[in-house]
Amino acid sequence: MTTNKLLLLYFAAVSIFTVIMTVADKIDSIHSRKRVPESFLLTLGLAGGALPEYITMKVIHHKTRKKLFMLGLPAMFTIQAVLFCLIYLSKQSPI
Repeated sequence: MTTNKLLLLYFAAVSIFTVIMTVADKIDSIHSRKRVPESFLLTLGLAGGALPEYITMKVIHHKTRKKLFMLGLPAMFTIQAVLFCLIYLSKQSPI
């Protein structure tokens, strides 16, 4: 399996797991059950799930009042996108 396929698989897995954990935390909050720690949700964002986590939180209206999530996740995604572009461009052959 190529590196590109492995990276795609990694980000797909992280994204799916992040969405599941975010929805689970929302359901737990509705039913007053033990919650997913905020630090874990933020770690998932840092691991590559920032964009799907942000979109999920906006769609299900979860943690939208928390500035750490509403500002932090877009910042994480922006940094991840810039790093991805830099890495991708550095592997391109010169013209």
